[in-house]
Amino acid sequence: MGEGEGCFSTPQPPMSVVKSIELVLPQDAIYLAGSSIKGQVILTLNSTLVHPMVKVELMGRGYVEWSEEAGTSQDYSRDVICNNKADYVHKTKTFPVEDNWLSAGSHTFDFHFNLPPRLPSTFTSKFGHVFYFVQASCMGREHILAKKKMYLMVQGSSGFHKETPFQNPLVVEAEKKFSYDCCRRGTVCLQIRMEKNTFTPGEKVVFTTEINNQTSKCIKTVIFALYAHVQHEGFTPSAERRSRLDSSELLRQEAGTPMTRFNTTKIVSTFKLPLLLPVSSGTQDGDIMHAHYELAVTVHLPWSLASLKAKVPIIITSASVDSDSDQPPEDEVSPVSPDHQN
Repeated sequence: MGEGEGCFSTPQPPMSVVKSIELVLPQDAIYLAGSSIKGQVILTLNSTLVHPMVKVELMGRGYVEWSEEAGTSQDYSRDVICNNKADYVHKTKTFPVEDNWLSAGSHTFDFHFNLPPRLPSTFTSKFGHVFYFVQASCMGREHILAKKKMYLMVQGSSGFHKETPFQNPLVVEAEKKFSYDCCRRGTVCLQIRMEKNTFTPGEKVVFTTEINNQTSKCIKTVIFALYAHVQHEGFTPSAERRSRLDSSELLRQEAGTPMTRFNTTKIVSTFKLPLLLPVSSGTQDGDIMHAHYELAVTVHLPWSLASLKAKVPIIITSASVDSDSDQPPEDEVSPVSPDHQN
């Protein structure tokens, strides 16, 4: 997800003491809020390094920014920048080095961090992003000799629980009367049925659409789409609060079977949610962005130059990992592994 992936390291001069520094983490892992991140730092030296400082950091940040027009009610207008930022986590661990020196060769350091139980998901939009990364560095005599950064994918948590009133089956209906062929009139009824509307990332969204076509025309186009609406919260240079909504289509399907005239057609559809999603949230103070979702079914009626649409709110929730689970204490840092020294 843009800012949410990849790794970067600083290039080393030809005769640097440090040959390389690497981070070893599970590939393509998605970490749940409250879970443990376990990895290794592998430091390879060209020669002996005295008074080294080898450390690893976990950081999570969010930032939003956009421009909007101000002073439109005056005789002039101008663009102002609205922005906001948040720090979600910053943890540092420094590895102990026996006798305060490291020999030439490879040295491996094991580490782990416990993520906080309440975090937003890794996310990128046109106006902002939330990102997490682990960064390893090696210093000698107050100079940074090498560093390496790897971005993480973190699935945030929410206050919604799977067993909530939102889990009740629900039905949404829409109806519209149309004029066509100059003097003819007809009615199209649209109904969406769902057993529940609260889901977790990666889950299947199953819904049934029923279309009652009481016209003499055939309906050929029905679009099913899942939308994400993310509202960004920021401030102007004069500390005035502003918000900016960004909507995007996450998933889309189109019915392939024409719906005959004066007939009722039933369609069962399934959407597979992405494995990583921002959770649904309210407009809580201090949040730089919050998301909500909706499922929309649109029946296009080109012969009447109109359409019929029904929407169902969708709630995305994710529970954090139990903080009392069997996770090692965070202040435990493994020294250099003798199995990996040369």
